[in-house]
Amino acid sequence: MKKKISTVGLFGRYRDESIRGSIERLGEFLRARRLQVLVDDNTASLLGKTTLPSVPFENIGREIDLAIIVGGDGTLLSIARHLAPYGVPLIGVNRGRLGFLADIGVDQMLEDIGHILDGEYHSETRLLLSSEIMRMGKIVHSATALNDVIVTKGELARMIEFEIFLGGEFVNSSRGDGVIVASPTGSTAYAMSAGGPVLHPTLPALAVVPICPHTLSFRPLVVSSDSVIEIVMTGSSGQHAHVSFDGQSSMALSDGDHIFVRRAEHSVELVHPARRSYFDVLRQKLHWGKTV
Repeated sequence: MKKKISTVGLFGRYRDESIRGSIERLGEFLRARRLQVLVDDNTASLLGKTTLPSVPFENIGREIDLAIIVGGDGTLLSIARHLAPYGVPLIGVNRGRLGFLADIGVDQMLEDIGHILDGEYHSETRLLLSSEIMRMGKIVHSATALNDVIVTKGELARMIEFEIFLGGEFVNSSRGDGVIVASPTGSTAYAMSAGGPVLHPTLPALAVVPICPHTLSFRPLVVSSDSVIEIVMTGSSGQHAHVSFDGQSSMALSDGDHIFVRRAEHSVELVHPARRSYFDVLRQKLHWGKTV
C-alpha cells in the first residue's frame, strides 16, 4: 500500500444479511483507530439502521484508500473488478472456509487487520483480463475478469467449434466443450479442474486450457501476459455457445464471433497478513502432502 490509509470502505456479500454483525464490528474497530469508514449503498441496505455513512457503489472507489470485503472469493472478484481503475488495495475476509483470495477468517479478522494497518503485511499485484467480443466487424461487448474468460457450450450436450489465434498467428482449431483463458489468479479455479497448470499469482502469464477437447492432443498452453488471444467461433448457428467472465456475467455467441482476451490496463492489489503464505493456502485447499 503506497499511500497513507485514512478512509476504509467496507463491502459485504450481496443480499447476505448474515454479514451485518461482521461489518458493524469492523466499523467500530476501524473508527477506534481514528479511520473514516464508508460502506457502499448495497452493503448499507443489508445493515438497516447504522451509523456508518454510505456512498453509491459507482462512486465509492474515489473516496477510499483501502477496501475490506466480507464474504468470499466470489464477492471479492466482483468488488475487485469495480475498484481496479481506482488502484484501491483489497483485503478479503471469508465467512466460510478459507478462500484463495479472501484468506482472513472472520474469527481473527480484527487481529489480522490490525496487524496489516500496523504495517505487518505483504501485498500482491494480480493482473486483470480485458475481453472484447467482435461481431461482423464491430465490438458488441467488453468486460473485465480477474479469474478467467470462458467460451463454452450452452445447455445442449453438443460440442462447439472454434479456432485460436495468438497475436494474429493461427494456433489450432478445436471441437469440444470450450476453452478457458485464465489469469494466474484464475489458474486455481475452473482452469485447474479442466487440467490446467497452477500459475504462481505474480507470474506474467496466461493459461489457455481446453475443456474436454475432442482431439486429446490439444493440451493446456501457457503464454506471455502480453499476448492477445483470439478465439473465433466457426461452428453452425445451432451450437449455442456463450462466453462468461469470472462466472458472474455472460453473453451468447454467434457463428463468426471473435473473442479477444488480453491483459487489462489496470491491475488488482491484494493485501495479506504477513504470516500468510500462498503455498499454505494451496496445501490447505488442495490437500497437498496429506496421506490417505
